[in-house]
Amino acid sequence: MVVAGRGACCDIRRLQNHLIRRVRLPNTEKQLSMYTCRECEHEINQGTEICPQCGADLTLPPVGEVVERKPLTTRQILVRWGALLTVLLGAMWSFLWFVASPRTGQVALQAETRAVQAIDEVRALLAGYAAAQGGAYPGTLEPLGTLARQAAQMAQSEGYRLEYTPGPSGADGTIRSYSLEARPGNYGYRSFYTDVAGLVRATSENRAATSSDPPIR
Repeated sequence: MVVAGRGACCDIRRLQNHLIRRVRLPNTEKQLSMYTCRECEHEINQGTEICPQCGADLTLPPVGEVVERKPLTTRQILVRWGALLTVLLGAMWSFLWFVASPRTGQVALQAETRAVQAIDEVRALLAGYAAAQGGAYPGTLEPLGTLARQAAQMAQSEGYRLEYTPGPSGADGTIRSYSLEARPGNYGYRSFYTDVAGLVRATSENRAATSSDPPIR
């Protein structure tokens, strides 16, 4: 009888412990998974981001709390600077493509037109001089006077330099030929050439135009 009584007591204790675990375990887990909202002090789940009681955003740091920011690494700094430079270069290229290029083309065309005009004016003055001197041309442009100097200044204002080259003197000492060139000071502008034949020739190459280049008209 004593042995049976002891076994019954053990069974009763095991049953009590089992019931205690079934009753207290959920409460313990609930206590571990619950915490208090810092705004309204109501108990909420630990993973809650927005308090269901007061609507506070619990993902933000508390007011007055200083958030420590990690310094950027060298790679992150280089990546940011590379992105910034890419944007700046793209903006500059767009500006040059849509604005500067058409304007540069118009300026070059205007300069070339004025240079050809200066050549035509000097050539007309040379033809008039030769007609008055029996077919002889001067050794320089000085005898042509103010009009020749004004034509040279007009070409110079557009970045061109007029170069007059008299031909060789004949047996009687007269000059029967000449060449007149307009050389640009800016890269990309055409060079021009003319002579007693009266044709104005041009080249886009970075050199002086010659009698072998095609005429512009």
